Amino acid sequence: MVAMLDSISMRAKMVVEGYIIGQHRSPYHGFSVEFAEHRSYEPGDEVRHIDWKLYGKTNRLYVKRYEEETNLRAHLILDTSKSMAYTSGAVSKLQYGSYLLAALSYLMISQQDAAGVVLFDESIRSFIPPKSTPSHLNSLLNVLDVESPGADTKIEPVLHEMAERITKRGLVIIISDLFDDPNNIMNGLKHFRHSKQEVILFHILDRNELEFDFNTRTKFVDMESGEEITTDPWHVKNDYKNLIKGLQNYYKSECRLNLIDYVPLFTDDSLDKGLNEYFNKRQKLG
Repeated sequence: MVAMLDSISMRAKMVVEGYIIGQHRSPYHGFSVEFAEHRSYEPGDEVRHIDWKLYGKTNRLYVKRYEEETNLRAHLILDTSKSMAYTSGAVSKLQYGSYLLAALSYLMISQQDAAGVVLFDESIRSFIPPKSTPSHLNSLLNVLDVESPGADTKIEPVLHEMAERITKRGLVIIISDLFDDPNNIMNGLKHFRHSKQEVILFHILDRNELEFDFNTRTKFVDMESGEEITTDPWHVKNDYKNLIKGLQNYYKSECRLNLIDYVPLFTDDSLDKGLNEYFNKRQKLG
């Protein structure tokens, strides 16, 4: 469904609206897209919050007062390096990451939170500071519409640079396949925590990168270095799968120790899974 939609903005809108409908049907309460009550319109209130249906019934102006008229500032950091271009299906890791960030940005701004976006490969390629205005969403979605990946991955220096540039406390969300030195990546993530930032780490993989479902002699090419190896997959499958699972367990353990939310996602997972992790985090932040 996601791959068939025409634009990243339409994807974001449909995913978030579908998610909100799901929240209406769930036991969750206080979701800030839902309003808590009405109050009389006062000069200075934003016109977009007027409930026009209620005006049609009462001939009086009321605005929707939300559960959370919030000031959260979020920086959404997306890995756009070459390895993110891999796909064994309809959606690459880079496309999935872009869709997730678009949906998160749409959701945040709908909640009147401020969202900003950072794109990087071996260095920062785009940086849009957080804002909460509806018009800001277009700027975010335009930069997220990434058609081709960038250069190699160098995650640690990017994380350190962003930890220094973000001066106000808030939420940092990183979306990456984390194909770089794990210890270096954790050093960068710890820098955010040292700066009192809340952190969610979305670890994006193609399902085949975990299952290694190859049945014939195959040539594997490193998408960043270009290095090639040809082998019979069954010779290395068990070692490879153990390596990937060990990597996931390392991040899970280290993130838990450093109070970072670690969320493994596959490109065939529903985007609702990522939105739900953010929503749960947002509730905890109040």
